[in-house]
Amino acid sequence: MSIYEPIASDDSRRHLQLRSPVSLEPTGELVCANAEDVAAAIARARAAQPAWAATGMRERAAIVQRALHLVLEMQDEIIDTVVAETGKARTDAMSMEIFSVADSLCYYAKNAEKFLRPRKRRVHGLLGLVKQLRIVYKPLGVVGLITPWNGPFVLVMNQAAQALLAGNTVVAKGSEVTPFSARLAATIFTRAGLPEGVLQVLLGDGETGAAIVKGGVDKVSFTGSVATGRKVAEACASQLIPCTLELGGNDAMIVCADADLDRAADGAWLGSCMNTGHYCCGTERIYVVEQVYDEFLQRVLDKGKHLRQGQQYGWEEDIGAVFWDRQLAIIEAHVEDARAKGANILMGGRRNPELPGLYYEPTVITGVDNSMDIMRLETFGPILCIQKVAGEDEAIALANDSEFGLNGNVWTQDKDKGYRLAAAIDTGSCSVNDMAVSYGIPAAPFGGRKHSGLGQVNGKKGLRGYCHEMPIVIDRFGGKMQNAYPYSAKNAEGMKKLMDFLWVKTPLGRWLS
Repeated sequence: MSIYEPIASDDSRRHLQLRSPVSLEPTGELVCANAEDVAAAIARARAAQPAWAATGMRERAAIVQRALHLVLEMQDEIIDTVVAETGKARTDAMSMEIFSVADSLCYYAKNAEKFLRPRKRRVHGLLGLVKQLRIVYKPLGVVGLITPWNGPFVLVMNQAAQALLAGNTVVAKGSEVTPFSARLAATIFTRAGLPEGVLQVLLGDGETGAAIVKGGVDKVSFTGSVATGRKVAEACASQLIPCTLELGGNDAMIVCADADLDRAADGAWLGSCMNTGHYCCGTERIYVVEQVYDEFLQRVLDKGKHLRQGQQYGWEEDIGAVFWDRQLAIIEAHVEDARAKGANILMGGRRNPELPGLYYEPTVITGVDNSMDIMRLETFGPILCIQKVAGEDEAIALANDSEFGLNGNVWTQDKDKGYRLAAAIDTGSCSVNDMAVSYGIPAAPFGGRKHSGLGQVNGKKGLRGYCHEMPIVIDRFGGKMQNAYPYSAKNAEGMKKLMDFLWVKTPLGRWLS
């Protein structure tokens, strides 16, 4: 039974019946915005953008700060909505959808003015004697924002806040799996005082998202699958507009011989199973050096015995439901492929027979290798795949033997070694002695390598990515132009002598640089 199914309608819009991943019972009907709805939304955003761009940064930041307080006031409603649509554990909903949103809003409200303030840059060389350079950050215009179902509230709020603070208007669409969690972002910003048309969150499916991408926006920020990301990139390229793509991963964890094994085992479980494993930076491949492999594995198995699954546990539930039946099918296919190719299923490896919804038991698999789908592709489920390696060099080689590169983590009590190993992994970011936490640190630019994405979001770079960085060159003193027409052989000879003086006969050119 699908989480959403098409149902008949009497109008031109697509209608979907939504179901709970926890009980599979109907939860409501989704009416998808069509191409005309999208065009109208983009037109409203286009009309609202000049006035919003003219709004002072302090006023924009004040609205974001009010949104932060509203998130905290409404946290129970937000958590209830997210859990109803996803089935994730309530603690995951609080940490991902409330704490991280509040932290992000606070950071950008405080720092946006500093990051986007016009600034002077020194002009090098002889030109610096007569020219000034200033950099102005101008909003791009209308931003299209498309977000997935695994972080349905946080991913809209985080990127929308950055785009809005930069002076853009936003037309966003969340997943058809979790539409009402995404729509809460518009509710909160509207209550915070955001003018009409500045942020619109449309309800819809893939066709709605495609209409946004092709609808004449000035940038697209997309989070989702590799296949859809390619289509977004192609559509943006054909329109000559920028895009950022965050496309998931197959992240590696490396456990060194000197690691704190108890903490590393905790990190393996949390990194692999937080948010039911539906975490783009989730750990999917665990490489353990042979000296500590047996002890590490035993600790993992011991800790796994105490994990709780099901909403009957309330706030004490550890691992929630799989959010989407299509993802559950992928998880099952990858596990069965590994089993058929000789992997050992030491724990789990099946749907939870005691629960009615889309629950997959926390699973530990050994005897894995890169012939298996579960080690090559993104599984996005509560699975620990543990492989014994001879040493750190082999672990690095295997970690890099992937078409993905979003995040990773290294476990060692030698911080310098951890830094060196982390830097050797061909990935977008990495953590030492923790699961992947870089997305949760707003100052850290976030983006993937290889098939994991294009461009970076978050931090100063991410905020500026919603702007055109415009250089303005100003003449210092006026007067006669030095290179005005007519050209002459005498002037050319003078230029040769000047270059010889600057960069051959004296160090003056280097000094001026």
